Amino acid sequence: MPLRRIALTTLVAAATTIAASPAHAAPRNVPAEDREVVFTVEGTRTYGTLHVPAHRSGQRLPAALLLPGSGPTDRNGDQPPVLTPGTLAKVAAALGEDTIITLRFDKYGSGKTGLGAYTGHPEDIDYPAFARQAAAAYTLLLRQPETDRRAVSVIGHSEGAMTALVIADEVRPRPAGLALLQPQALRLLDLVALQLHDQIARATEAGQFTPEQRRVIDAAVDRAIGDLRAHRPVDTTDLPAPVAQLFQSFEGVNRRFLDTDDAIYPPDVARRLHPGTRVLLTCGTNDPQVPCATTDALTATLRRAHATGPGRAALQGIDHNLRDAAHPDVLAADALAALREFTSRWRHGR
Repeated sequence: MPLRRIALTTLVAAATTIAASPAHAAPRNVPAEDREVVFTVEGTRTYGTLHVPAHRSGQRLPAALLLPGSGPTDRNGDQPPVLTPGTLAKVAAALGEDTIITLRFDKYGSGKTGLGAYTGHPEDIDYPAFARQAAAAYTLLLRQPETDRRAVSVIGHSEGAMTALVIADEVRPRPAGLALLQPQALRLLDLVALQLHDQIARATEAGQFTPEQRRVIDAAVDRAIGDLRAHRPVDTTDLPAPVAQLFQSFEGVNRRFLDTDDAIYPPDVARRLHPGTRVLLTCGTNDPQVPCATTDALTATLRRAHATGPGRAALQGIDHNLRDAAHPDVLAADALAALREFTSRWRHGR
């Protein structure tokens, strides 16, 4: 996917101006800072947060672009007021403690950015628009004076992990590493079908459906997926009302996005990865949205693409938002350990 030329503007809130130190003076410490940034992508002003950890004056730091998951998910990894796990905000805080710069932003449809240039015609937005927005953010991160351009990674959560793969071969310089956290590793509608079949199976075990009803509903789900891909009207006759409503939403304003997202098979994208790229892929054993088995093909492709680094980490008891049941308000210790193993090369100057 060719990248368009993107005009970038950055507004820095409460920035500290640091006078040049005499050559003989010892480096002075610069305090940690959160900067509100704005960059323009194809007519849309995109808002984000750049966190620069405390560092020595003149020091160049490793940096990471954080990409959110699907839907109207904002820079913090939230869809307020209903879903507020704060996944990306917590990742940024953890990386900041390890002296890694982070940039996270409100993508189209979320936070301060909103629909931007798509206001009034959201049906025109497609998945590549989100990838171009992410690429623009990557360029902005590279241009920060504190960024070590040799140590910039992209960390994506869920759909954001797929976006990380998509832009990795398009941006220059290429990312030194990719962290794919609970990634969308299948075509979108294949993942939707898997999730729906799992939910129907659980409902049957709970006595909500008979085995025969389950068989009919499963067949109706597969038929609806086929109808969507063939651009036929979706027959929702045999679907439970919530599932029927889901498929009806796919046929509405979200149709263009759905088609362009579903066209991407992440293992195909991973084949283009630059050899030697450091990669972490996580999956959680308590994650019904992205079961570990859905990442098998992507993991194998990354290996064949000669990716280096931690590879896949299967996190025991971890849910989609990198939490365990005992500590739902923080990132799980195993998830933090996997991230720190991924970033260790740059943190330790290797």
